[in-house]
Amino acid sequence: MARPRHNRIERRERVSSAAFLAPSFLGVCGFFLVPFAVVVYYSLVNNPVAKKFVGLENFTKLLHNAAFLQATRNTVIFSLIAVPMAVVLSLGLAVLLDGHIPGKSQFRSFFLSPLVVPAASVVLIWQVIFHQNGALNSLIASLGGTGVDWLKSGWSQLVIVVLYLWKNLGYNMVLFMAGLANIPKEPLEAARVDGAGPATVFFRLKLRYISPTVFFVAIMSLINSFKAFREIYLLTGDYPYETLYMLQHFMNNTFRALDYQKMSAASVMMFLAVTVIIGVLFRLEARFGKDVEQ
Repeated sequence: MARPRHNRIERRERVSSAAFLAPSFLGVCGFFLVPFAVVVYYSLVNNPVAKKFVGLENFTKLLHNAAFLQATRNTVIFSLIAVPMAVVLSLGLAVLLDGHIPGKSQFRSFFLSPLVVPAASVVLIWQVIFHQNGALNSLIASLGGTGVDWLKSGWSQLVIVVLYLWKNLGYNMVLFMAGLANIPKEPLEAARVDGAGPATVFFRLKLRYISPTVFFVAIMSLINSFKAFREIYLLTGDYPYETLYMLQHFMNNTFRALDYQKMSAASVMMFLAVTVIIGVLFRLEARFGKDVEQ
């Protein structure tokens, strides 16, 4: 008698668990899985009206599209510069604040303040500083130099990298500070007793213990590098200087032109690229932090 009763309890628990999970599952399906399936479908047809299956033709055309190649190149360059800098600089700030330095609270507040500044205010500040008739060019002119139209020159992407770092360093720094605070003290003390210096302790122990945090910060920084489109768009509009034309510009412009198949193909390719990058980061984190977990 005990066994049937146990089975009934298990069935009841499974049903109740499924009932609680159903709203979340339906939400994920309705807002993520189904729309993504529609995007994949549109990337394989000639247009949403005729719906003629063309296979990989949209992808082939996309790889020969000058605007897409320019946007991809700019996005890759921006991410390759901004994401490593965001990880390394925020880790350096966290290590600095983890030590005993004067004015630690003020220093931390300075880097956290951008988190509460609205995007529109950030754009206004950057326009005031980097406009052709802005504060920076006025300062350069007062020193006898010649001003630069920062957002319409070869310096434009550097301006956006600085904006990206200013917005994201504080958040990443807090994550690293939490990771450093959770490192067990015993291995660190044992290493110091054995004569290990600060650099050895950091690279051989601390960095390995916070490898999951490094991985998470890298993923978040990569995601936030795509979100930089918001500030770029508010600063420069639909068609910015060539080095600021990102993948999001391309997709936004193709959407406005109702070129859904091209936009869908670009979205699928972007999804695959980001999935591969995240997979590589997962693999690196697993290998780097495996000996610490053991």
